[in-house]
Amino acid sequence: MTKQVQQLDRVIIRFAGDSGDGMQLTGDRFTQETAAFGNDLSTLPNFPAEIRAPAGTLPGVSSFQLHFADHDILTPGDAPNVLVAMNPAALKANLGDLPRGADLIVNTDEFTKRNLAKVGYAADPVQDGSLAEYRVHSLPLTSMTVTALAGFEISKKDAERAKNMFALGLLSWLYDRPTEGTVTFLEKKFARKPEIMKANIAAFQAGWSYGETTEAFSVRYEIKPAEHEPGLYRNITGNVALAYGLVAAGQQSGLPIYLGSYPITPASDILHELSKHKRFGIRTFQAEDEIAAVGAALGASFGGSLGVTTTSGPGIALKSETIGLGVATELPLLVIDVQRAGPSTGLPTKTEQADLLQAMHGRNGEAPVPVIAPRSPSDCFDAALEAARIAVKYRTPVILLSDGYLANGSEPWRLPDVASLPAIEPNFAPPGQEDFQPFRRDPETLARPWAIPGTAGLEHRIGGLEKADGTGNISYDPANHDTMVRLRQAKVDGIARDIAPLEVDDPSGEARVLVLGWGGTFGAISAGVRRVRNAGHRVAQAHLRHLNPFPANLPEVLRSYDKVVVPEINLGQLALLLRGRYLVDVIGYNQVRGLPFKAEELQGVIQDVIDSE
Repeated sequence: MTKQVQQLDRVIIRFAGDSGDGMQLTGDRFTQETAAFGNDLSTLPNFPAEIRAPAGTLPGVSSFQLHFADHDILTPGDAPNVLVAMNPAALKANLGDLPRGADLIVNTDEFTKRNLAKVGYAADPVQDGSLAEYRVHSLPLTSMTVTALAGFEISKKDAERAKNMFALGLLSWLYDRPTEGTVTFLEKKFARKPEIMKANIAAFQAGWSYGETTEAFSVRYEIKPAEHEPGLYRNITGNVALAYGLVAAGQQSGLPIYLGSYPITPASDILHELSKHKRFGIRTFQAEDEIAAVGAALGASFGGSLGVTTTSGPGIALKSETIGLGVATELPLLVIDVQRAGPSTGLPTKTEQADLLQAMHGRNGEAPVPVIAPRSPSDCFDAALEAARIAVKYRTPVILLSDGYLANGSEPWRLPDVASLPAIEPNFAPPGQEDFQPFRRDPETLARPWAIPGTAGLEHRIGGLEKADGTGNISYDPANHDTMVRLRQAKVDGIARDIAPLEVDDPSGEARVLVLGWGGTFGAISAGVRRVRNAGHRVAQAHLRHLNPFPANLPEVLRSYDKVVVPEINLGQLALLLRGRYLVDVIGYNQVRGLPFKAEELQGVIQDVIDSE
């Protein structure tokens, strides 16, 4: 039958179900095909911390939101236009985000009395009229999948598990997504289980065919590809981009990369990805704990590799003593903190950016380290390269603050021209020196020599006790300690001369309000600013990559505006630093919900500040 085709400029889809329903896989496959089609996109995976939360309960709900469009977009979207709810728990957990008139696809097979009771539904909402404000499509997805796979030699349980592929096929038809990539993916994923592989492909194709033949959907939607700068693109998550940035850092410096890591959500995927790239001189070590992981990484840097350790906030707490040792020994070390909601174990799978003060000050003594934060999933690549450049050039640990939203979210990434990547020069101390002084500093960077153990003439002491200036001998002299503390601080402060000035986006040059952000809030802030400007108001925007030291022109930028708004997913940590450092009374906007900001809420905040002028 011929279906009407309706053009849309963007769509936000959310797949939601039990944590065993394969919603992350479904969302990822839809995303990959959307990226291949050429739309701009942004994603928000959301899943429980438990490996297998109780089936059919609200804590067990897993969802995946995808925003894709025919133009550039900045966030995964504030609210879904389409919700696929695989059970009552998924419906109840996500219904509050659904705007009036949105499409709701419900798997009615799972709306049994028992499942309804688990989440507190006294009656079936699909039947009692409580969903009247939405366009409800009631489909027995599970039984349709089982029927479609009746001819396969698989168990009923395995057939039911394929319902996510049926749903994926249906949504792929509804939004005209390519299918070849998913078929190829399933062939590879289940290559050792050919009957399961054939069944999943058949379920996917059955979902497509159902959309094409049913009268339940009379309209099919088309979202044209977005215009991109010429180049080769791929879809990438923040963790994978960060891993690729570390690989590139090894190639650009000529150094072996050594990752000492202990698995922790949401940073573990960096370890998983780097372990695939041994051919690029990458060594990965899964340690028995966080302390062993950072100790091995620092030892690798002492031995002439670029040591890296990955973790989240709880692991940073455990690594703090060794990071301080890296400060004292003045060795390059990359410390990747993929922030999550805390304190303590907190919300392991939810995002937050509350480790800034920990990164700045979370060590004993005066132990300054540079701090860098990427702003988007693809920017994690460039941030990793920049962190490596600073660590090697200035002989210092560097903390890179990513977060769960960036780590798991994805967007199109244009592969860079390798020739354009910055060179990183290790400049090891040459052998055969007479009167070698391991703490004689470069006059420009204040970095000490990087002396590889076993190199003739470069024998020197190493350890956490204070060093004598120049010689590196153990020293308890008060004046020397004061000198060394100030030199280490001056070295980090001097990096401000080696980073780009803070760029301000102020099209008219007449804005009186500046919105200043850092890290993963960039997309939501940019979308909020765009909305305010489209409403006819003037507002400026700037975003910090370097948080220690700050760009040299930051005080000038702050004092150029009447009001400065700082949105953060914490209780005002950057705002505290800015007030203390520059005596500027910035306006903080803070939420700590384990979720990224929505563009609409930031639009309202910015508008309120402008209106109060």
